[in-house]
Amino acid sequence: MSRRSSRLQAKQQPLSCQEESPQELQAPEHLQTRKRRTAEEIKKREDGKIAKKHQYEIKSCWPPTITGGISPCIIIETPHKESVTTDFSRFKKYRFRNVFINPSPLPELNWGNSKDVWLNILKKENRYAHCKHFTSLHSSLQPHMRSILLDWLLEVCEVYALHRETFYLAQDFFDRFMLTQKNINKSMLQLIGITSLFIASKLEEIYAPKIQEFAYVTDGACSEDDIVRMELIMLKALKWELCPVTIVSWLNLYLQVDALKDVPKVLLPQYSQEKFIQIAQLLDLCILDVNSLDFQYRTLAAAALCHYTSIEVVKKVSGLDWDSISECVEWMVPFVRVAKKVPVKLKNFKKVAAEDRHNIQTHTNYLDMLEEVNNGVASTAPGQLSPVSTGGIITPPKSTEKK
Repeated sequence: MSRRSSRLQAKQQPLSCQEESPQELQAPEHLQTRKRRTAEEIKKREDGKIAKKHQYEIKSCWPPTITGGISPCIIIETPHKESVTTDFSRFKKYRFRNVFINPSPLPELNWGNSKDVWLNILKKENRYAHCKHFTSLHSSLQPHMRSILLDWLLEVCEVYALHRETFYLAQDFFDRFMLTQKNINKSMLQLIGITSLFIASKLEEIYAPKIQEFAYVTDGACSEDDIVRMELIMLKALKWELCPVTIVSWLNLYLQVDALKDVPKVLLPQYSQEKFIQIAQLLDLCILDVNSLDFQYRTLAAAALCHYTSIEVVKKVSGLDWDSISECVEWMVPFVRVAKKVPVKLKNFKKVAAEDRHNIQTHTNYLDMLEEVNNGVASTAPGQLSPVSTGGIITPPKSTEKK
């Protein structure tokens, strides 16, 4: 046999004899079996899904933690028969429909669905939880320390002409951050408070004060590096969840819905600035009391509005009934009595337009007002300890001393 013929025979041998490669021999049959088995599995899986769909008809899509007068959103599923070869043309109609016993108080919007907007707001309200019992996590802290800190932040906001939304964002960041920590010393409160305001100003303000200014108002207690380090700690602890619906946001929404007459101008304020400041001043006083954290933000705003309008107006603009806000309204009575003694004044700020003056956070003698509130509560309820003390833990410079 020639060398050429032996070489050709060697090349042809693997093609005629497949004993050395059994995988290649079984490959076509294996693939065909696998393909047939997959089709059967798909059919069984689809049949299983259809069987599960017939096990229920009504399912709630709203968490049971919702409180108030908002009725839950119910998904009603229409039972139907399906097969693998379903005609999808009949699915043009929705199989689900939302049932709202109490509709959204928002008017019809030309830029979105009012029901969807309202549900998104309520979901966010329940996502950002707060609790007044954070002091139990910190053995060296007392409730009056929070009051002093927030009162000082109110003063800082007025000095730098920061918006009310900025302060209430900082308040929310502070309260939620304290729930994530344990045994924080009272010497750290001012740093946490000013860092909360620093974060909030970068989110809300167009021209936020620089970090040097935030360090300055602490009178040397907090350096710029301290604020930067604490900022990173707080952002991680809050998991970067920085967009709550604040109390003042709810107040803006309620007053706008009440005064709204022209739907295309829904984003422009159409309510009285004096009325807004009057109610906002009451909320400023209430938020200094740690017991305010017993209520949701929308309930606090609705209760404050109820004291200056009526329950009919509250139902119209918030969807909350009297049973939902009665406890908060009664708790707020001594605060209203004290707040109405202070005259409402619309302050002027440099470089702030007249139509935006009511949105700038102002400060008054809130600690004295809060002490008067608690003295009145203590006189009606003997043995109740006042959570307010004039003994300061923070000594920032006065407003007249700040440049």
